[in-house]
Amino acid sequence: MSTPQRSFTCLQCRLRTLPRPPRRLFHSSSRLQADAPRPSVAPKVSIDVKHIRQNAALHEQNCLERNYKSQSQYPARINTLFEQWHVYQREARSLRERNNRLKLQLANPTTLRDEDSEEVQRIRQMSKTEIIDEAKILKDQLSKIEEKESALTTEIEALAVAIPNLTSDETPRGNDPTVVGYINDHPEPDPAASDRVWRSHVHIGSELNLLDFAGAATTSGWGWYYLLNEAAQLEQALVQYALSVARKRGWGMVSPPSMVYSHIAAACGFQPRDQNGEQQIYNIQQNASDVGRKPELSLAGTAEIPLAGMKANTILEESNLPMKRVGVSRSYRAEAGARGVDTKGLYRVHEFTKVEMFAWTAPSTQSSTEVFDEMVSIQTEIFTNLKLHCRIIEMPSTDLGASATRKRDIEAFFPSRRPKDDGWGEVSSVSTCTDYQTRRLATRVDIRTMGGKIAFPYTVNGTALAVPRVIAAILENGWDEARGEVAIPEVLWPWMDGEQVIKKKTC
Repeated sequence: MSTPQRSFTCLQCRLRTLPRPPRRLFHSSSRLQADAPRPSVAPKVSIDVKHIRQNAALHEQNCLERNYKSQSQYPARINTLFEQWHVYQREARSLRERNNRLKLQLANPTTLRDEDSEEVQRIRQMSKTEIIDEAKILKDQLSKIEEKESALTTEIEALAVAIPNLTSDETPRGNDPTVVGYINDHPEPDPAASDRVWRSHVHIGSELNLLDFAGAATTSGWGWYYLLNEAAQLEQALVQYALSVARKRGWGMVSPPSMVYSHIAAACGFQPRDQNGEQQIYNIQQNASDVGRKPELSLAGTAEIPLAGMKANTILEESNLPMKRVGVSRSYRAEAGARGVDTKGLYRVHEFTKVEMFAWTAPSTQSSTEVFDEMVSIQTEIFTNLKLHCRIIEMPSTDLGASATRKRDIEAFFPSRRPKDDGWGEVSSVSTCTDYQTRRLATRVDIRTMGGKIAFPYTVNGTALAVPRVIAAILENGWDEARGEVAIPEVLWPWMDGEQVIKKKTC
């Protein structure tokens, strides 16, 4: 009995073809978290392990700058495992060569090379039974080595997937963001000399019958809310206004699903828990009969996830890039309620409407930066016309998620947040992720200008408008204490039945 010859396969190729074990990665975890088996429908992951191996120090430093302390050990671990894999490869090659000589001796002894070598001479002296017995032993030894090789490649892949994207040179290192600009003037340039009365949106919403938190707490729990009357109108007006701005810039509209496979969310860089170990994603409970048989589902924390997944397992045409989409969806965040003052009112909630921009670009920094800047321009136009005082900040390395190489936030001034962060609160952001997401979603592009080379496009995502926070900012900044009313931004009038202010109803 003989075993068929196995051709040599490099580690990079094995990593691309082996089944991928599922991993849920936790920002601060000291170990990788195993899940149910990765579903067969999941896109094939293609991490550039070679780059990590050859630039281990760079990736280690990058992890430390992002405060991914556990992951900073992974590049060195990958190199150690790779060396072990090479040892097994050499052992397996030696066994296969021996096995091939045994097969030749059985099939056609005259074809054996190196006739004068001691090994060949010993093989020629073996009986057929001895050759078959040794071949069985070799087969068993090869099988055990291949199991060890497979375990190594699986661990290497899991470690590589957990390593965050490399950080852009535009990103400040450390904990402090850089202010790069402002939108509109401060409503009170000299607050100390002003007698203006500020109110929180919670107070205003109660006065004008716009918000109901108590009813939502009874219905759904803490962190949910009802928008009533003009507040509900404001939500629709803001959505339509944001969409109109994006559409005029040539962005195609999408109405995405709010439920996604959990492995799609993970591929986009959204992890079940944050660095504090707090739950971030709502997972849909499966029937006992479906566990391990059907892919797990989650509620999307942002339309970025279903929009990115829309082109999973797809080859895009270079001529169609950049491909720019804008979508409206409900977004679900499980972590609301763990941020102290942030948990009051509409600022941090479990469910909200959001207008999201998402784009695939050519795989170059220049192409992705052009779209990045366009998204910031759209956001700036929106908040300029909403008459909200905002600042644009380049976020530091410690604030970046796993997928982003660079991120800018727009923060609006909230009078109710003056005790915290001088009143600033995030209302929008834009991130560029290079090929982090497309490598994990098997989204590729056919580069015709390079002879049909298949590459991974870059992705850029940005929030055009997160509705509840913007409603809160409009209520607080537009409040007139003397009149007991809120001024509605003029750009929203067409969707507010012509109403210019929100005031208390007399009936």
